[in-house]
Amino acid sequence: MAEEMRRLLLTNDYHRPTLCRECGGIMVYKGVGEYQCEDCGVREYDDYGKVRNYLEKNKGANVAEISDHTGVSHKAIREMIKENRFEVIDNRGGYIRCEMCGVDIKSGRLCSKCEMAYHRKLEEKARNSRQKNFTGYGEGTHGESGSKRFTRER
Repeated sequence: MAEEMRRLLLTNDYHRPTLCRECGGIMVYKGVGEYQCEDCGVREYDDYGKVRNYLEKNKGANVAEISDHTGVSHKAIREMIKENRFEVIDNRGGYIRCEMCGVDIKSGRLCSKCEMAYHRKLEEKARNSRQKNFTGYGEGTHGESGSKRFTRER
């Protein structure tokens, strides 16, 4: 049971370290993909931290170089770009494409035009939903327009 729990803790998104490799202590998130053991102070990085550190030292590196030097998969780097964590500087081969229209983009999932259209559609849907939920004000219990809902009986 303890071994299964340890395995589950060690395998999660972007390979976030949860247990220290040196002493088995708990790794505490310090920010920007960096973790530190609360017992021995060892620092480790998740996939995001590794990629970020590599890009700080090697600006303009392509995805293949980043993957080769950090050990982070192309798929994970692609997801980070789609999450707007990084931006493709040299947009040569259309590494990332808009999921709606297919145009080349530098980061995210949608180009600016499609993103604007998507948000407009969401706003319109919300507006229509509010109007449908809005019941006529002043209608009585029997549908008489302008009458009181409740009347006092004497």
